[in-house]
Amino acid sequence: MLELMFCSMLTIVPDYLFRRYVQGKRIGREITLYSVWFELRWGITTCLILTVLLITTIFYNHPSTSSVTLFFRTVPILPETSGRVAEVYVDYTGHVEKGAPIFRLDSSKQQAAIETARRKIAELDADIAAAKLEVQKSDAQIQEAKAALQQALDELATKQELQRRNSGTVAQREIERLEVTVRGREASVAAATAAKELAQVRYSSQLPADKATAEAALAEAEVDLSKTVVRAGVSGQVEQFVLRVGDIVNPLMRPAGVLIPDTSGRFLTAGFGQIEAQVMTVGMTAEVVCVSKPFTVIPMVVTDIQNYIPAGQFRGGDQLIDPQQVTKPGTLIAYLQPLYKGGLEGVTQGSSCIANAYSSNHDIISAPGTGFVRRTALHAVDALALVHAIILRLQALILPFQTLVFSGH
Repeated sequence: MLELMFCSMLTIVPDYLFRRYVQGKRIGREITLYSVWFELRWGITTCLILTVLLITTIFYNHPSTSSVTLFFRTVPILPETSGRVAEVYVDYTGHVEKGAPIFRLDSSKQQAAIETARRKIAELDADIAAAKLEVQKSDAQIQEAKAALQQALDELATKQELQRRNSGTVAQREIERLEVTVRGREASVAAATAAKELAQVRYSSQLPADKATAEAALAEAEVDLSKTVVRAGVSGQVEQFVLRVGDIVNPLMRPAGVLIPDTSGRFLTAGFGQIEAQVMTVGMTAEVVCVSKPFTVIPMVVTDIQNYIPAGQFRGGDQLIDPQQVTKPGTLIAYLQPLYKGGLEGVTQGSSCIANAYSSNHDIISAPGTGFVRRTALHAVDALALVHAIILRLQALILPFQTLVFSGH
């Protein structure tokens, strides 16, 4: 309507003034309700053509969309294990800091596992102390066996010397008995040495390894115990937390609630038409009006443009994708951030908004190689952004009335 009124000032009004004051035709006589088209046909036709061109120029160079949302991220509150709720620390809604406990599951099984692991460690400590005494005992047995061996060797050497000097003094049977005794004493020394090595291996390797395994089991049990207390991974707002003591929580089927991080909702996501992909650029200024904050125009800036249109995505499967199945063409997604700090304060997260983006041709206009005609045309294109800005402010004025009165709610 605003564009039509503007174009009529350049077409229909001059046509009427010409016919009224140059040709002398008067309203109600030559110019009647039935002869308006015939008398003002050139002005009306030119006005319609100029209006269409003006609207096309405005909406192409200064894109507009009502598909703007202040998206925010939600984190489901889930335990890592299933269990029955034993204690709840948060109400239905409330703010929590990072690391704060939210609820606790029954931990009797995990505490029993910790107690078992601790008793196992104590048992292994006692076994290590006993193994140390076994090593000392083996040392004594080796010394005893070596002393007995030495005694047998000395006795054998004495008997052999006596037999050598006088063969009738010591019987051969006695010599053989002593040799057997020496071999037995040597075997006792070897057995005592092996027993010491075994005790040493058990003391220095086996029991420490068993203790390390028990300590790892204790650490695992403590980790399982810590998992029974569900804590906030980030600072945020807990919403719709209806969990109560005695409820069963399953991490795969039943979330306990929703946590909305404080860092979410810091930029707007806008979906512009695909035809405006050549116009949208990073750094464009924009303005938005949100339903949750009417009568307020928020200056924004385009910080990023998604290079993919979601309507064209597909997942690999056993069926071919038919492009005809894509009923909606999809939009070009742009991310808008406030031009000034605190620009989105007062805008409820998840709110729907209306956005205008304004292209700027200042660099092309100021370039030395730009011709006069092109410079003038680009000046006119940039100036038409004022029309779009006025339309946005009119939308901001009528938005509450349109929502509350004319929507039927």
